[in-house]
Amino acid sequence: MMHRAGHYLATLLAGFVLIAGAALAQAPRIDPKDLKAPPKLPEMAAPSNLAGTLAQVNEENILLLDLSSGGRVKIVMRPDVAPKHVERIKTLVRRGFYDGTVFHRVIDEFMAQGGDPTATGTGGSDLPDLKAEFNDLPHVRGAVAMARAQGEDSANSQFYIVLMPVLRLDRTYTIWGRVVDGMAHVDAIEKGEPPANPTRIIKASIAADKVPPPDFAALKAAASPIPAGALNLPPPTSGPIAPR
Repeated sequence: MMHRAGHYLATLLAGFVLIAGAALAQAPRIDPKDLKAPPKLPEMAAPSNLAGTLAQVNEENILLLDLSSGGRVKIVMRPDVAPKHVERIKTLVRRGFYDGTVFHRVIDEFMAQGGDPTATGTGGSDLPDLKAEFNDLPHVRGAVAMARAQGEDSANSQFYIVLMPVLRLDRTYTIWGRVVDGMAHVDAIEKGEPPANPTRIIKASIAADKVPPPDFAALKAAASPIPAGALNLPPPTSGPIAPR
């Protein structure tokens, strides 16, 4: 019995070998002339660093916010994706519009909203509202976007800085910049809707205008809180929708 089984397996293997050999014999031979050299890949450039990249940004497109929370915040603006919004920010900054305004709506792990001279969430500038410039920039930490009411083309002067990623807002609000330095000062902005002691923008400027930072230590020593009750503010009514 074992002898027959062994003979059967040997015959089966021999058949496989013959079939495979026939298939190989019938396969077309590859002419070496038909073989192409592998494509030459482009050489990888040296890895860039953030500091070097920022050094190439035109200072006309860098917004500086000096905050009462203790320092200067640097924001790189993106006129390539939101030219009208960046133009609006520059215009209002050079008017001194934002100087002394507060962050009136600040939600922990979401965003800090400011840019309203009435500090109510309903105010804006005397300029017309902006047409939306929705783009592919994501709502990552440090992103800066324009707040608006229900209408897509209702942004005016109010803006918000993202504290934690909230990608569900992508392409529904116009992102026009991102914080590249001083995010710790943004994190220190007083929380609340409205905050009990709202953080102020001491001075907003464009880097190209070479406005020196204030003496933050002296300001901190002389600072007195701004109680929300003293401003007699109603709850804010506009801006990005907070997660529930």
